[in-house]
Amino acid sequence: MVRAIQELRDKKKGPVAVGIGGPCGSGKSSLASKVGAVFGGAVIAMEHYQDPSIAADDSKELDLLDFSLLRKNLEGLLQGNDIAMPQFDFQQKKRLGYKVVAAPESGVVIVEGTYALNERLRPYLDLKVAVVGGVHYNLISKVHRDIGETTPIDQLIDGIFPSFRQHIEPDLQHAQISISNSFKSSLREPFYILKMYKEQIKKPIDAFYDSQMRYERSLEIYLRPPYTMDQGQTTEWIKMRQCGIRYDAGWGDQRIVDKQFIIKPRVEFEVGKETLGGLLALGYQVAVSYKRESECFDNGSISICIETVDDLDRCFVLVRGKDRKVVAAQASSLGMEGPWITKSYLELVLDKKGLPRLGSPPLPTSAFQGPISPRLPKTADNMITAPRPLHLKPLNQLKTPDAPEPWTRSPTKSEMDSPPVSWRLASAESGTGKDEALKAKIQLQPIPEALDFDRGLLLGIQGIQTLLNAKGSPVIVGIGGPSGSGKTSLAYKMANIMGCEVISLENYYRSEQVRDFKYDDFSSLDLPLLLKNIREIRSRSVAMVPLFDFEKNIRSAFKTVEVSKDCGVVIIEGVYALHPSIRNLLDFWIAVVGGVHSHLIARVQRDLERSQGPLLPEDIMRTLFPMFQQHIEPHIVHAHLKIRNDFDPVHSPDSSLFVLKSSKEVSVKDIAKILDPEQVSSTVLHFTDIYLHLPGAPSTETFTEGNCIRVRNCEGRFALLIREPIREGNFIIQPKVDFDISVRTVAGLLNLGYQATAYLEAKATIYQDEKLIVEVDHLKHMETPFLQIKGSDKEAVAAAGIALNLDGTYTTMPYIEIVLGNKFSRVEGFAGLHDPEASELRKWVDFVQSQAGSSGSDDIASPIVPMEFLLEELQIRIKKLERWNRWHILNSVLWTFFMSAFVGYVLYQRKRRPA
Repeated sequence: MVRAIQELRDKKKGPVAVGIGGPCGSGKSSLASKVGAVFGGAVIAMEHYQDPSIAADDSKELDLLDFSLLRKNLEGLLQGNDIAMPQFDFQQKKRLGYKVVAAPESGVVIVEGTYALNERLRPYLDLKVAVVGGVHYNLISKVHRDIGETTPIDQLIDGIFPSFRQHIEPDLQHAQISISNSFKSSLREPFYILKMYKEQIKKPIDAFYDSQMRYERSLEIYLRPPYTMDQGQTTEWIKMRQCGIRYDAGWGDQRIVDKQFIIKPRVEFEVGKETLGGLLALGYQVAVSYKRESECFDNGSISICIETVDDLDRCFVLVRGKDRKVVAAQASSLGMEGPWITKSYLELVLDKKGLPRLGSPPLPTSAFQGPISPRLPKTADNMITAPRPLHLKPLNQLKTPDAPEPWTRSPTKSEMDSPPVSWRLASAESGTGKDEALKAKIQLQPIPEALDFDRGLLLGIQGIQTLLNAKGSPVIVGIGGPSGSGKTSLAYKMANIMGCEVISLENYYRSEQVRDFKYDDFSSLDLPLLLKNIREIRSRSVAMVPLFDFEKNIRSAFKTVEVSKDCGVVIIEGVYALHPSIRNLLDFWIAVVGGVHSHLIARVQRDLERSQGPLLPEDIMRTLFPMFQQHIEPHIVHAHLKIRNDFDPVHSPDSSLFVLKSSKEVSVKDIAKILDPEQVSSTVLHFTDIYLHLPGAPSTETFTEGNCIRVRNCEGRFALLIREPIREGNFIIQPKVDFDISVRTVAGLLNLGYQATAYLEAKATIYQDEKLIVEVDHLKHMETPFLQIKGSDKEAVAAAGIALNLDGTYTTMPYIEIVLGNKFSRVEGFAGLHDPEASELRKWVDFVQSQAGSSGSDDIASPIVPMEFLLEELQIRIKKLERWNRWHILNSVLWTFFMSAFVGYVLYQRKRRPA
């Protein structure tokens, strides 16, 4: 999509208007904000263009929009003029004022909203993008699961999203780019919440009143599915939240409680006002409802909310943020020391009022119009009114079951029918016993199917909590899988949620093995030390865990790790974390595949198809990752939880770094001024980048970085640099991740036909704090160094460039293209470097092939295993032999008896024959 916008802008030589439309909850707003951040474009949210002269309660959503003002503002931005964009308050149901939006320098204007592709806007749009899926699909799937197949899918959609088929779906057919969003509610960036009763806080919170404040009054309604037999299963309830004229839907009580922390994903999304009435008409019942009033103070990283719930008659204080440690520190500064409240408002209401019986009639309209808290005046604007129930009309024409569904429709039938996954214990009855030996045998029953990353993250946390409740601490988790699959990312996301330690197997490398580039050999691990540390953690002793210095290829230090009393969990991650010698000491086995690992296979397969013809992915896998099928895959199949990571680091805006590259020489003193002195650190690295190209693959006549696979050898360690960047203005937008690979993978690329075509030597001095990375690169054959400023926040990177006075010195060219210049010629072929460079490349190729050849399978077939493991294995074999011997003796006795009887019978028959 980004490249399409760039091409349109280049062809038009002027501004580009982009419309992003789709149903509520599909992810269009998130996409618009991310694309807008890439270009620095103006984003127009259609939800603010509601016409205040039209009564919202009596009109359809489409009729509420002020298209005249919207078109006027869009034309103004495209003409390079600043505009006044309205700001609508959904709670007060009125337009508060206007916000000045400057015409973007990039010339990119984005209109996002449910009706962004409506016929009244389409003539003004250069690019039309339709987004479906996301939480919108999730609600359809849930309702389909609750109701079953008795209701046709079209009627179901008309019930909960009555405007979709008539007013939204036809417009989406005009899109030039169609996106199906598979996102589900995720714990990747959860909210951490601490909650107490206000009267129990020891310090006043007046100091936080200087932060931005907002009031909110809402009605929260929980709908029980029809045909339900388990009335207490609140996680299956649908939550509807009404705030003014805005309605949000979500799943009943999706959260995790870890000690005093409430950990919640963002699961609510906006729906139309007709959705609640539609769900009631489909048979859902109002189980619980209450009114909530919030007064929140927000400083950007932390929000403190004072809340009241009418049915509870108590005042609560919540500290909420995305960083667990920051939330804990803020709560401590307020004197919040407990007792903590970890129950949801729903649970507290049910504790007080009890669970309504099945078949209870819906609440009367008067129940939705109770008094507002005396803190706020009761006016006509802040009255919460019940939506009018929607009566389903019979459809004139339904599709036959064999007719294909439009791409804009619901998810596939297999996705809709897939039931929620939950954990079961293999020895659940042992969990109630007091015998520690019995508790130690408690295990999770493996989940047979592979799950996506977000569901896997949630199930991983729930699995840890299940084990903690069943057998107590410590719980030791192992996360294994191939390099680049995402296991390290998963480990640290789980650790951030649980507040526990992560131990990486990379710190257990043996120095002598690493010097031979045997990173993916099991024999490169110091297994005796690792097993000793695991046993120490199991016994709650202090474990001295090594730290490995990859710059010097030595074990540099040790750090102490012990099971935290607050957490009781330790995570061990690495390629061989699920090896039998290790996993038998672990409680929870998690396997991760996919990620960048799959990206490289797909890239190589694409290159091969263009040049030599197709090759099976299995053959590519066997060539690039020979250790995977032999020594990794056999172990991860036994995991309790299997995760398939479909994350694409190249094409995902969530994983992007904004980079400014300058040819200006800047002093260290000036660099220090833009970094936090309390957090700044520095590192010096020497690296060589090798560029591999597959002969015969179509490419341009000039050498470009995009035609090659880039391999970096840094301090003796190989990594695949995933780039394929987007260049917008002065910015280079590239993925964050680099993919560590072994020398075998590099040799595999050469065996598949890739040729080393160019190389680049450099020294990088890196300065960084939590927000920015400043890299000073000294390239070989270049007189002056280059400067790179990198960060996830585009505005912070731009501000650093201004502070260093870099305007006019930026370049977006890759280093290899700058250095080579005219030294490389396509006519001479990809071996057409001058003699010194060609000689160096030949030495490098010989070195890689020699190292890969010396790292045969014989070296890894006999890892150094402690004697007790050999004795244990020997005892197991002896027991098997003893069982075999018992059966062998029994068989021998039976066979002897049978043969004796047979011989006797033959002799008896001979005696009876006449002479």
